[in-house]
Parts: sequence; C-alpha cells; structure tokens
Amino acid sequence: MIAAMLILLMLGIALGGGLGVSSRLLKVETSSVVAELEEILPGTNCGQCGYPGCSAAAQALSEGTVPANFCPPGGRSVAREVAARLGIDLDVSAVADKGPVIAFVMEDLCIGCTKCLKRCPTDAIVGASRQMHGVVDDACTGCEVCASICPTGAIVLRPEAATLQTWYWPKPVAPLAA
Repeated sequence: MIAAMLILLMLGIALGGGLGVSSRLLKVETSSVVAELEEILPGTNCGQCGYPGCSAAAQALSEGTVPANFCPPGGRSVAREVAARLGIDLDVSAVADKGPVIAFVMEDLCIGCTKCLKRCPTDAIVGASRQMHGVVDDACTGCEVCASICPTGAIVLRPEAATLQTWYWPKPVAPLAA
C-alpha cells in the first residue's frame, strides 16, 4: 500500500516537473501590443465584431485589418483607447454609444426554448428547458446576443440602473436668455 502511494507520488512529481519545464521551454511568445489591446477590449467574447473572441480581435487590430471602432459593446471609450494605443486618428462621432445596458426577460413572452442560454458568452442567463429564464445583472455585459437569438422577442435590453458607483451629476441646463 505504501509502495503504491510512493510510486504515485514520484510519478506525480516527475510529470509535474516535466510539465513545468516544457511550459517554460515551449512558451508561445505574443506581441506586447496584442496583449495590451486585449486588455482594452471588453473581454466578453460575444462575437459581434465578427471574430470568435477578443484575443482574435486584438490580433486583427494589431495587424491593421479592422478599424479601431469595430467593437459594438465597447462603444466610444474602447474605440478611443484602441486608437490612442495604436497611434491613429479616429472620428468617434459615428460610433454608437448607448451606455451600459442589461438584458431583461419578459416573463409573459418567454417559452423556455434555451436558445439564449446556449448563446450567452458570460452565462448570465439562468433557467431550464420549458421554464422561464432570468438574467443575472452582475454577469450581463449587454452584448445583445441573447436578444437577437430569442424567437419570441422576450429579451429586451434596458439601461443599467444607476448605483452609487455609476451615478453622475448631470450638467445644468443654461437658462434661456430673455
């Protein structure tokens, strides 16, 4: 019994050490620009830009095959940061910036088809087959994938409710000159 445990322990140490050494020797080097661009992007891997994830989109950005304003969930702020990082001029007036939104499931329209569950990149939708679904607000990034796939239109995107961290004082309106 003790001999078997010692053999497994030595095997584990040897294989673990081998994996550690091989991860150092066979490490794939990525460009620092790609890593920085990936940090700027939202990281939801929603696919709205046409790429399977934010890492592939960051690679395409570094190669110059997509414009800096290609990320719909990122909006103007991400487009500005990407343009600043790449050192290019960008007109952000054409970029839609609707602010943060969260998906909401209308109970009377949801049929429980689970199409939205399967497509949500952040697993923010909870529910089961033939049951009403719900959305975990903290996990939802507002990528709109679930709303576009819903066959009954039960999912709508609503503006994120203001909290103490997101609330801002609106600018005062100038009085009309008499």
